[in-house]
Amino acid sequence: MPPRLRVFRGARAAGAVALAAVSALVLTACSGGAAASGGGADDVIRFATLPLTDDPSAATTPVEGIARLLEQRTGMKVEITDVPDYTAVIESVRNGHTDIGIMSGFPSALAVNTGEVDALVAWPGPKDEPVSMCFTLKDSPIKSLKDIKPETVVAFADPASSSGYFMPTHLLHQAGLEPKKGYRPMFSGSHEMSYVAIEKGQVDVACTSTSMPGTKMFPFKEGEYQVLGESASMPVALSVLGNQSMAAKKRAALLKAIPQVFTPANAKELGPYAQAFPVGVEPIIEPKKDVFQPFVDIAAVADVDISDLK
Repeated sequence: MPPRLRVFRGARAAGAVALAAVSALVLTACSGGAAASGGGADDVIRFATLPLTDDPSAATTPVEGIARLLEQRTGMKVEITDVPDYTAVIESVRNGHTDIGIMSGFPSALAVNTGEVDALVAWPGPKDEPVSMCFTLKDSPIKSLKDIKPETVVAFADPASSSGYFMPTHLLHQAGLEPKKGYRPMFSGSHEMSYVAIEKGQVDVACTSTSMPGTKMFPFKEGEYQVLGESASMPVALSVLGNQSMAAKKRAALLKAIPQVFTPANAKELGPYAQAFPVGVEPIIEPKKDVFQPFVDIAAVADVDISDLK
């Protein structure tokens, strides 16, 4: 039996609740002690990473490779911990349990807008390269975005996802389609669950990352699906967030090392992580808050305001 999926009656409610939940966790009151103040050994870099997939047969986070590269570049010991989601990364960095974490664009914008987390390094998204797409299966009567109707059910991955919600919502908006009025939004919980939903006929359209086709997670072969449209590029593809209270020496070492570690030259050691970093794009060191402003504007299309989450 296919997993039960729930249709949300409004994108605003779902997105606002999800982002409010993240914000609440980010701002969880600290209870003192070393962890709460960004304490811990000044010669140990604590790095929070995300598992790349829930599929145990898929490639795992290249923890040993990342640690070795950072240790070589900084001369410090590196401790890496996999945490379950972006929310946990933000909370961990904010409260000083870890020093750094990697984020995609929208979670980075959320974290930076709290004023409690710094972006140490950010990689702009490649210009004119879409990050999201909306698709149907080949036998669907929906052949283009113009065929989407108010009763059409569109699956999104998660209301806090860059490629699985905000960017495709912006794509639909540009086509004159608004949540509730132009289509019925559904949040499946993940990119993979969206694929299950469209395969089982529970939704009419699925929106996902353009990087998914050709991977183990994407179950459809070329010719089995049709792309209805692709989103704009993202102003920031990834950023490394940092705890504001880390020692100055550690911060300086990371600002120098991070761009040297996360490069195509280290693709073998970085494993699947290397695919996430844009090629031929120079990173921005200590980006200002306004670098993330386009995300605030795009989020407004989804009727979610992240500009003043405190």
